[in-house]
Amino acid sequence: MPMAASEIETLIRASLPDAQVTIEDLAGDGDHYACTVVSEAFRGRSRVQQHQLVYAALSGHMGGALHALAIQTNAP
Repeated sequence: MPMAASEIETLIRASLPDAQVTIEDLAGDGDHYACTVVSEAFRGRSRVQQHQLVYAALSGHMGGALHALAIQTNAP
């Protein structure tokens, strides 16, 4: 079952409460998304560490309900 964009946003905001989250459904199928996440938590961290924070927020949904997610992260 595909994952709704709102659910992805809710999971990310639960772990990164200050995050500004923008999500785009790339294929219109609820399975392939691109997201931009801006959070103070990313300041001073490498891009890999920033992405790891986002993946951790998704609590294991990657590869299951969420098939593909392109991530762009930035500090404010």
